[in-house]
Amino acid sequence: MQTTAWPAWAALVAASLITSAPAAAHVTLERSEASAGAGYKAVLRVPHGCDRSATLKVRVTIPEGLIAVKPMPKPGWTLAVAKGPYQKAYDFMHGLTVKEGVREIVWTGRLADEHYDEFVFSGFVASAVAPGTTLAVPVVQECETGTAAWTEVAAPGQDPHALKKPAPLLRIVAPPEHHRHH
Repeated sequence: MQTTAWPAWAALVAASLITSAPAAAHVTLERSEASAGAGYKAVLRVPHGCDRSATLKVRVTIPEGLIAVKPMPKPGWTLAVAKGPYQKAYDFMHGLTVKEGVREIVWTGRLADEHYDEFVFSGFVASAVAPGTTLAVPVVQECETGTAAWTEVAAPGQDPHALKKPAPLLRIVAPPEHHRHH
């Protein structure tokens, strides 16, 4: 009978959701690797609010070495950027040098705790960023009640899985062979 198969199927789905939930409990980047000297599209995944409270703001700090950043507007959300100087000048495309750019992005709207959403921006990983470097992308969720600051970075030798509120991390890799300058 069909009616007896449905509860078993529902139990499997529920079990898979429960067992996968802890891995997706914090804000993460969809792609956690980018090439030095190349463009990068960041997709920040926000899986829930703060202690069952809706998210009202998503505030992202742009790490040093990620330049020429442009946020993607979201329908129903307002968008603000704060620009400022980089710690040093970076060579950009076609000999252009950039000394300042977007340092923070803030999306303001409402994301219910029971919903999931993504916040997107694009940028360019400066060629001066050495492969093997890890850039932290701190994110702060401001909610109706409380704040979740996903800003912790593991100290050398510390297990990053031990952090309660880890910042999303972007690992820089060497550019593909056909993109390297000779």
